[in-house]
Amino acid sequence: MKKSKKIYIGMTADMLHHGHINLLEEARKYGDIIIGLSTDAAITEYKRLPYLNYKQREKILRNFKGVTKVVPQKEWDESHNIKKIRPDFVVHGDDWKNGPDKTTRKNVIKALNKYGGKLIEIPYTKGVSSGTHVESQRIMSTTPEIRKSTLLRLINSKPIIRIIETHSPLSAIIAEKAILQKGIKKKSFDGFWSSSLTHSTLMGKPDTESLEISQRLSYVNDIFEVTTKPLIFDADTGGQIDHFPMKIKSMERLGISAVIIEDKTGLKKNSLLKDTSKQIQEDKNKFAQKISAGNKAKISEDFMIIARIESLILKQGMEDALKRAKAYIEAGADGIMIHSKEKEPNEILEFCEEYSNFDRKVPLVVVPSTYSQITEKELIDANVNVVIYANHLIRSAYPAMVKTAETILQNERSYEVNKNCMPIKNILELIPGGK
Repeated sequence: MKKSKKIYIGMTADMLHHGHINLLEEARKYGDIIIGLSTDAAITEYKRLPYLNYKQREKILRNFKGVTKVVPQKEWDESHNIKKIRPDFVVHGDDWKNGPDKTTRKNVIKALNKYGGKLIEIPYTKGVSSGTHVESQRIMSTTPEIRKSTLLRLINSKPIIRIIETHSPLSAIIAEKAILQKGIKKKSFDGFWSSSLTHSTLMGKPDTESLEISQRLSYVNDIFEVTTKPLIFDADTGGQIDHFPMKIKSMERLGISAVIIEDKTGLKKNSLLKDTSKQIQEDKNKFAQKISAGNKAKISEDFMIIARIESLILKQGMEDALKRAKAYIEAGADGIMIHSKEKEPNEILEFCEEYSNFDRKVPLVVVPSTYSQITEKELIDANVNVVIYANHLIRSAYPAMVKTAETILQNERSYEVNKNCMPIKNILELIPGGK
């Protein structure tokens, strides 16, 4: 009996359309189909996290006629899998002849030539785009549950998660649309940080937990109405132990992915103030009880409670910070944020090194506001999972607005500031439905 030919197709299959069906139907003519399905990690290196996770996409593809096997494709470039599987044919749309994927095409052809495999290219189905379909579906169907689960999926898929402060719906739209294209890779922010500092500043109030939780959550809801990415919520100390579980329930219902609470007590003062003499660190065991109470209130395993350690801020030493990290993990913390206001990252890197030796670890979060010279590559090497750019959008907006106001006063007209202002046309295009 003649052995069937092996056909390889590399796919992401996040949103199937008739173009994919055309590809599969053509491939069936040549033999048994092996799908190289891109993993979440492979996709997020080049574009946004897929709408469907790997297992969901795999289940769909296994049920297509002619598909005999679905294997994980751990790199965007399918030539790595081709070298291992050695298929007789690779079937692909001809759209990769030009554009960012043409290098991948060359690598595939090179891999096939080494053992006599062949590339079959079929005409690209015009008028369809998986990326466009996925984004449309994401905008229409981002539910609280989907948004809430995204952060944990990202942490499990990427070497580091990039989060930026958003103090308003407009700043969140800016953060969501900020994309840097470098070759075939797209770099963007993975989610938002709802900062008590920047929200208080926006409202013209001090950063002393002066805003009610309902007010904070209302503004998060406004952000969620116009965006799709996950959000980490800065809940300061989390309040009284008895009140914290109620806050957890409110955040979960809204679709917030994680809350960060700091181990301080008394009147809240910003950690980056010069004088920390009046700031009091909470008893380690009492703060652990707050974490436990929050965990019991959680409905979803996707929602994360992250413990922020203030030991280095309050000069309590590295040993105290490490002891607290172990205690908070034992109490059920889903992540640890280590904070520092030093101008160099040395003590943060020391903590990371010691933390890497823990028997039990959870995702590690840092906020490099004062030691801003550290790179994401250095943080990845230190096994940091999440980096938060905690206040930069509001800090950059304020001096620009001050300069504009002063220039108008100086010239008694607005002509001179036009060059520094966004055209009205661009504003109308920025806001959905504004055209």
